[in-house]
Amino acid sequence: MQQLAKGLIVERVRAVFNDRARGERPVQRRDDGLFGRDSVAWRVHGDVTSMMVGGVAALLLQMLHPAVLAGVWDHSDFRRDMLGRLRRTARFIALTTYGSREQAEAAMARVREVHGRVRGALPDGTPYSADDAELLAWVHVTEAVCFLDAWRRYGEPAITMAEQDRYFAEVRVVALGLGAADVPDSRAQALAHIERVRPRLRADRRTREVAGILLNQSPRHWAALPLQQLTFQAAVDMLPQWARRMHGLRQSTWTEPLVHRGTLGVARLLRWAFR
Repeated sequence: MQQLAKGLIVERVRAVFNDRARGERPVQRRDDGLFGRDSVAWRVHGDVTSMMVGGVAALLLQMLHPAVLAGVWDHSDFRRDMLGRLRRTARFIALTTYGSREQAEAAMARVREVHGRVRGALPDGTPYSADDAELLAWVHVTEAVCFLDAWRRYGEPAITMAEQDRYFAEVRVVALGLGAADVPDSRAQALAHIERVRPRLRADRRTREVAGILLNQSPRHWAALPLQQLTFQAAVDMLPQWARRMHGLRQSTWTEPLVHRGTLGVARLLRWAFR
């Protein structure tokens, strides 16, 4: 019975992150990739629950940058296929973390090709481009900070500061491979980077619409709705207060311990299923 339950859980999770219509299968872990089994990145990126929480929090932070929002608004099918966007991001992270060096470099090349076509103008006329080195650094830094913070909260609270710095130094190679510049290689540098960019962040009607579609999307199966709502609230709770305020989102306040314990429970269940 346990094996059957494990199999069902694993099958459902893999279906979310792998588009079978496109022939996608789970990425196999390889020792000839960018990192290796002894890396901090393998630990952080290998936990389904904390990566989902961190990924949603990262998207909410990223879209506060007007150029990131414009790229999503002008060039993506987010209204009809938000799951597809999340799935493509998750697969890129899996390939660059666990795939061979050849797979990782091919994945980065595909993203660079897509970014080269994503350009336009903000509502005030300011031009933007997805391959802008500073913009790429913003996306990378917010992603890395949120992934690591979610792992600290739901996976490894005792992770040392030295290992946290090592994580930023490791994943920096992916950002550089995509064309980012001035990429932090420590936690302190990453947090300082966010503070430097913060005065340029904005939230408007379009931001609220994209965030609303992200947070209110329907799951693939109705039974997953409570888990999805729990994960998304955990992501909102993890945001800095100033970011929640810009989005007009509420922290779970008195229910926060319940959200935290519930998310921990989901994380333990999924680790048990994949073990």
